[in-house]
Amino acid sequence: MQKIKSLMTRQGLKSPQESIHDLSPTENFRIPSKEELRELREQPTDPQAQQEIIHSIEEVYFSNDSFDIAKYELEKLPPVLNLQELEENRDKLKQQQAAVSKKVADLILEKQPAYVKELERVTSLQTSLQLAAVICTNGRRHLNTAKEGFTQASLGLLANQRKRQLLMGLLKSLRTIKTLQQTDVRLSEMLEEEDYPGAIQLCLECQKAASTFKHYSCISELNSKLQDTLEQIEEQLDVALSKICKNFDISHYTKVQQAYRLLGKTQTAMDQLHMHFTQAIHNTVFQVVLGYVELCAGNTDTKFQKLQYKDLCTHVTSDSYIPCLADLCKALWEVMFSYYRTMEWHEKYDCSEPPTSSDGSNAMGTEEATFDRSYVKKKLEHGLSRIWQDVQLKVKTYLLGTDMSNFKYDDFIFVLDIVSRLMQVGEEFCGSKSEVLQESIRKQSVNYFKNYHRIRLEELRMFLENETWELCPVKSSFSILQLHEFKFMAQSRSPSVSPSKHPASELEKAVTLFEQYCNGGNPFEIQANNKDDETEDVLASNGYESDEQEKSAYQEYDSDSDVPEELKRDYVDEQTGDAPVKSISRETLKSRKRSDYCLSKVNAPILTNTTLNVIRLVGKYMQMMNILKPIAFDVIHFMSQLFDYYMYAIYTFFGRNDTFESSGLGLSSSRLRTTLNRIQESLIDLEVSSDATGTVTAVEERKEKVPVPHLSHLVVLSSGNTLYGLAERVVATESLVFLAEQFEFLQPHLDAVMPLAKKPFLQQFYSQTVSTASELRKPIYWIVAAKAIDYEQMLLLMANVKWDVKEIMSQHNIYVDSLLKEFEQFNRRMNEVSKRVRIPLPVSNILWEHCIRLANRTLVEGYANVKKCSNEGRALMQLDFQQFLMKLEKLTDIRPIPDKEFVETYIKAYYLTENDMERWIKEHREYSTKQLSNLVNVCLGSHINKKARQKLLAAIDDIDRPKR
Repeated sequence: MQKIKSLMTRQGLKSPQESIHDLSPTENFRIPSKEELRELREQPTDPQAQQEIIHSIEEVYFSNDSFDIAKYELEKLPPVLNLQELEENRDKLKQQQAAVSKKVADLILEKQPAYVKELERVTSLQTSLQLAAVICTNGRRHLNTAKEGFTQASLGLLANQRKRQLLMGLLKSLRTIKTLQQTDVRLSEMLEEEDYPGAIQLCLECQKAASTFKHYSCISELNSKLQDTLEQIEEQLDVALSKICKNFDISHYTKVQQAYRLLGKTQTAMDQLHMHFTQAIHNTVFQVVLGYVELCAGNTDTKFQKLQYKDLCTHVTSDSYIPCLADLCKALWEVMFSYYRTMEWHEKYDCSEPPTSSDGSNAMGTEEATFDRSYVKKKLEHGLSRIWQDVQLKVKTYLLGTDMSNFKYDDFIFVLDIVSRLMQVGEEFCGSKSEVLQESIRKQSVNYFKNYHRIRLEELRMFLENETWELCPVKSSFSILQLHEFKFMAQSRSPSVSPSKHPASELEKAVTLFEQYCNGGNPFEIQANNKDDETEDVLASNGYESDEQEKSAYQEYDSDSDVPEELKRDYVDEQTGDAPVKSISRETLKSRKRSDYCLSKVNAPILTNTTLNVIRLVGKYMQMMNILKPIAFDVIHFMSQLFDYYMYAIYTFFGRNDTFESSGLGLSSSRLRTTLNRIQESLIDLEVSSDATGTVTAVEERKEKVPVPHLSHLVVLSSGNTLYGLAERVVATESLVFLAEQFEFLQPHLDAVMPLAKKPFLQQFYSQTVSTASELRKPIYWIVAAKAIDYEQMLLLMANVKWDVKEIMSQHNIYVDSLLKEFEQFNRRMNEVSKRVRIPLPVSNILWEHCIRLANRTLVEGYANVKKCSNEGRALMQLDFQQFLMKLEKLTDIRPIPDKEFVETYIKAYYLTENDMERWIKEHREYSTKQLSNLVNVCLGSHINKKARQKLLAAIDDIDRPKR
């Protein structure tokens, strides 16, 4: 049954007869006969019903061929048989058998045509095989005939031909051996010509040929000789490779690389090359330093050659330090430049494939060449940082081998310039920030700068103590960028640089140093040459070198207001485009002093020689900071000390006065007082004794401080004719304001180089110190205003006035005329002083404001001294004050008049009632206790009784109590 089911599903190709024979004996007894099959076909059947019957057959009937159907059905019978159930089960089995039989019959009939067709194909194949057997038999017979007729006859010819070929090969081998014996001479010639690739190629070919003929006894000796020759070539090749480190030559290096490629040692060559570069750096620096040490020693003592490089550097003298450093950097530049050219060669020329053999190893050779190039590239890139690290360490050892604290400023700046250029080379060479060099030069710079700054502060104190505070006349177009010390800023900021210079400068920015000097030259040679040029430029710009230049300078003062400012410049340096501003000779200054004031007094800055010295110092400090940014904070801190000390000196000389501190006028702000106290605590050495007692820390702190400066005895501040040294005060104070303006101008540049963590210090310096410079005007000019007018005389005159008059007066009192005469005299003296020194408008306004404020307060003080006063007397006070204001407004342009309300309010307070006066007293605390008390006492009897008087005096006492 399983076969029947399989046949039904797969539709096999067996014939009906074969299918019948394949059935088991058990299944065979119910095969339907032809008549039954015919009946089955003739019976109308429903395919769907037939299929359902087939599906209703139990699975066990399809299990396997050994299945016993009869036994299975008997075992299914119940213990008690029922005839009806048996018949129904029999009919069901008959229907299932009939359905299966019909299905089998249909499948047999369906596949019968295919069976017939396949049988025909088998018969045709049998016929074709018989024909092929006949053809093979005929072919074998013909081959036997050919073998007997041709093969045996040709063997003799073939044997002779083979013998001939063997003899020809032997002749060729003998000729090759003869050539091999003669290669020694040619190899020597090629090595002398430095044709290393050709020599290696020839040697390798000879070795290959020798290995081919190694069965000849004469070849063994030649083979060992060729091996020795090849080793000799490799040694010479290594020497040739070492020459690349100091003087790179493209053709030479190309030959060396081709030779190593032929040897298959490209990677080994790169390893050797890096070793040679390291050795070249060591040998180069040692020889340079040794040469200078022996030159300075003046003998050829060989003891220096046995010293270590670190010890050798300590024997370099200060005179030869800079030339030795320059030569050291030149030599190291040559080594780094050779390495740069080596990398450049590999990028441009190392792209060709190596020659490959024709034995099918092309792919392998390409892969190996690619790997070699990748190795060389990585090795060269990694070697950049190694080479630069070696250079840094050698230069660091040299830098730290000498104490540079006593070097001249220009020499030290030149050292920084060389190192800065070297760091620029390092950044372009491998992108390094040169931390080793920066740290070493930072140590030297901080050490040098502390010593340099201490000396400069002492010089500044000396300058300040010898300064007579005379005006140093400069042009109205003066700018610190014109000073030599600020040339490094002028070149980057000033638009006055010659247009022909712009393309060159832009080109220099666009290309690196390695590209700039690719055709020869050395950046450190130019650096060394520039030192002398700069010195000559400094000397040339110190003044006017001829009368023609001086004449051209005076032409600026002609009537040329409509000429552009650029064309009015007196002299322009053709190299820099800047006007010379350095100090001019004393005679020239005297002759130009008057014309400078008369024609350019409106715009010319007020400054002294000491101010210029401070500005130049700031420029020098910024030069160092610009070259070496890691010490920017130290430099800016020292720059702030220069400003602090200058400011403190001006205050000490002209502004320190205890009288105005207690005046209550707020002349010095709390910010200014805090700043001055900070400067005094941190910078000023107040101890007079020079005892070395105390802790080491205290001694070190005193070293960082500067003694208090003392005003020169040549400066007279007590003469009334000169308004108590007003000219000197103006020059000093306004020079400080000018210095503060220059610091404000430099703030963006300082902020750009200041480390982020230290920027709060810079901001605090500008907000609390630089910005307070102009605030010194008030206390300094207050001293002049307090002495210029005789306020005591005015009080005496006011005391003689009778204020308890009974009628309204139409004529003001004489003290007003006296006070106005004082002001007129003050105005005349101001004009006299302005002929010597330009008095800026803010200064003039402050002086007038101080004088008017003091006069008004003196008026109030005079009114407060009155014992008796009537209403008419108060009206007389108002008349006097109005007369004073009317005349005063003709003398000054200050509007409104300072403290005008201060006087008017005090006079009008006389008319207030008790309650209004009490409220007024509490609101107007600007008046003194004496003035308020006098006001109450004068009012007693007129409109205030004794009880009210006591109440008001108690209120005044309450107000005054917190002030005590």
